[in-house]
Amino acid sequence: MMKCEQCIVKQFNALKSLEKDDLIRISGCKTSKFIKKGEILFREGESINGVYCIKEGVCKLTKLSANGKDQIVKLVVRGDLLGQRSLVTDEKSNLTAIAVNEMEICFIPKSEILHDLSKNANFSLDMLQDMAKELRIADNIIVDMAQKSVKQRLADVLIYLDQAFDKDERGYVGVMLSREDYANLVGTATESAIRILSQFKKEGYISTTGKHIKIIDLEGLKRIE
Repeated sequence: MMKCEQCIVKQFNALKSLEKDDLIRISGCKTSKFIKKGEILFREGESINGVYCIKEGVCKLTKLSANGKDQIVKLVVRGDLLGQRSLVTDEKSNLTAIAVNEMEICFIPKSEILHDLSKNANFSLDMLQDMAKELRIADNIIVDMAQKSVKQRLADVLIYLDQAFDKDERGYVGVMLSREDYANLVGTATESAIRILSQFKKEGYISTTGKHIKIIDLEGLKRIE
């Protein structure tokens, strides 16, 4: 098991502000495990009691809406931390986390994170900045839902995937989402998402092989109205 002070993913989150001794202490009490595709890390309404650090893989954070449909709030990727908001506010989780593909995660107990929040001002600031960034993203999603068409929102998701994820040797985006996932990301019916993706493929913006998607015309997607 890799030690926290040697792990490169700490450079992507607030853990980068911790001193080597603190990372060694955390490394001694963290737990690491592999998560299978489709497995649930935690459910909405559960007490998390710590923070997850994503070492490999992708998970989706979902919220159950009033009509019983899951809305994907965001995708969490390598280097991200999960659960810090519930930890800081001492509330139960507001979202459900589900693995999109195979993941490797580390779980850091609540007591260790609270210790560092109280002792390390830089760590606390970085944690606050991460949460402020999440709020800004949430604000933008609310505006997009109100003002953009489903077609524009789906184009935005494809642009995000192209920019956020590595590509395989054939140029396909390195994360596979189901058509239902695409629908739940933009708040529409699965049938609508399938129809729009087919339209994007016909118009030459993307190509697909099963669930694999390759972005062909990124600038074209940005111009969709």
